[in-house]
Amino acid sequence: MKKKVIIIGSGIGGLGSAALLSKSGYDVTVVEKNTSIGGRANIFEAEGYTFDMGPSWYLMPDVFEHYFQLLGENISDYLDLVKLSPSYRVFFSNDKELPIVDIHSDLEKDLPLFEKLEPGVTPKIREYLERSGEQYQMAKDTFMYRNLGFSIDFLKWKVIKKGIELNPFQTMQSYLNSWFKSDRLKKILEYTLVFLGSDPAKTPAMYNIMNAIDFNMGVYYPKGGIYEIVKALEKINTKHGTKFITDAPVSQICIENKKAVGVKLKNNDILTADIIISNADLWFTETKLLQPKYQTYPERYWKKSVLSPSAFIMYLGLNRKLDILSHHNLRFGEDWKQNFKELFDTPQLPEDPSYYICKPTETDPDLSPEGTDNLFVLVPIPPGLHLSQEDMKGYRQKIFNLIKTDLNLPHFEDYITYERAYWSDDFKRDYNAYKGTALGLAHTLKQTLKRPLNYSKKVKNLYYVGAGTSPGIGMPICLISAELVYKRIQNIKTPKPLNAL
Repeated sequence: MKKKVIIIGSGIGGLGSAALLSKSGYDVTVVEKNTSIGGRANIFEAEGYTFDMGPSWYLMPDVFEHYFQLLGENISDYLDLVKLSPSYRVFFSNDKELPIVDIHSDLEKDLPLFEKLEPGVTPKIREYLERSGEQYQMAKDTFMYRNLGFSIDFLKWKVIKKGIELNPFQTMQSYLNSWFKSDRLKKILEYTLVFLGSDPAKTPAMYNIMNAIDFNMGVYYPKGGIYEIVKALEKINTKHGTKFITDAPVSQICIENKKAVGVKLKNNDILTADIIISNADLWFTETKLLQPKYQTYPERYWKKSVLSPSAFIMYLGLNRKLDILSHHNLRFGEDWKQNFKELFDTPQLPEDPSYYICKPTETDPDLSPEGTDNLFVLVPIPPGLHLSQEDMKGYRQKIFNLIKTDLNLPHFEDYITYERAYWSDDFKRDYNAYKGTALGLAHTLKQTLKRPLNYSKKVKNLYYVGAGTSPGIGMPICLISAELVYKRIQNIKTPKPLNAL
């Protein structure tokens, strides 16, 4: 008889692990609290505009390709990928010399810009990116696909030596300072840490591998939007027999003799299973779905943890096109360090925030009515802030004022025909996110080396997948997490990626 698996939550990690287990012969059911699957990678339509709600960057194409190959699938059969050029546009506030620059993820195209930012930097940037590429490959081969705490060979000198080569005890800020002088160039190299929800002054230098991902691989976009990834995973799951139950919040993980045996839904229905995997927010899983005696990571753990920022998001439908914007656009605040201090050390709405604007209609005009654009505007804000309606209204106006100045669009608000805002409380409501964090645990040194394990130490047959566990945050990383939990269940101890199922 097939072993029954229940997966709580249908984010990328949940869908990824479901497909691997279904293909391997397990009887898998995915239970989702919301009315549609996808978790943070969700979508909605309004007044002719289509908006991806969460992730918008398609990075690490090698990881996506590997995952689909693992299932015996060709990614091109599911996704129509476009390599963006430029990869993104950067707006430097109050910079009269170079207020707007384009990054192409093609070093030969980008070198003239880097030389303007820091004359004579060419040999350094070549060496830096070559080393970042080597470290990325090393991280993949030695650490990313390894279940921590699973194999004694993690303590072998060869593995320890490779770990030291990744500069884990140096911060990204100090590491970049040892290579480059230009503040603008360092900001371009540091911005990728936003994907990890981290402060460069507290993020291990090993994450310089993000620059290899950016500059050596490029930035892609799946036509139709990021939700096409969710749809692809849904198709593969359906092909292998995965069942989906939506609009079904879980209220409890059922335990008998210290073993997970099922889940209880909010409507009091009980679903039984041999294995439970939670892709829900790990804080919620541990502190709300388990009794205290079964919690590996109780409330005191989370009170000491460092969270990635929350976000203020605006989904905007415009009545025209904005040529000044590329597909991805980053506005860097002038006082970079103060911005991070306000996000992590003295939590408050940033005075001079950095923000991000995605204009998917640059690449995919079918996402809005003809002759118009839709925008996804994201401003990182601290998690856990208690904001009044007046606070939110005032900050919305602040961001609009910055956009009008930075983009030289004095009538920007007149172009808006549709608007929806999304704040910390929405992350709490929709995803049970701890303190409304948009991403989860930040990638500090401690939370990189000692990230929560992907299984319960106190409940047998209870596993975890997604951004809350190893290896961390991001869509491709969550697919690696799916492979890791599959290995854990199957008792596969190889540190290398699997070749095929």
